[in-house]
Amino acid sequence: MTALLILFGVLAGVGVLLTVTLLRRGSSRADTVDGILQEQQALRQAKADRVSFGLGAHNSLPTTSDTYVRRNGRP
Repeated sequence: MTALLILFGVLAGVGVLLTVTLLRRGSSRADTVDGILQEQQALRQAKADRVSFGLGAHNSLPTTSDTYVRRNGRP
């Protein structure tokens, strides 16, 4: 009986610890300016890739003006 009470006590303690940890993480903002700028750049790049590699790209050869050539630095 004592072992069962200890088990439930440990489980309750772990639950309380997890709840407190998750509540503390949710209230603090971890976004930095660098992270926001990187995310915006990634969104712009994704939009450019969608336009560059749209349905018309499958029917034509890639040219030197395509976005993926400039991004990777290949001629």
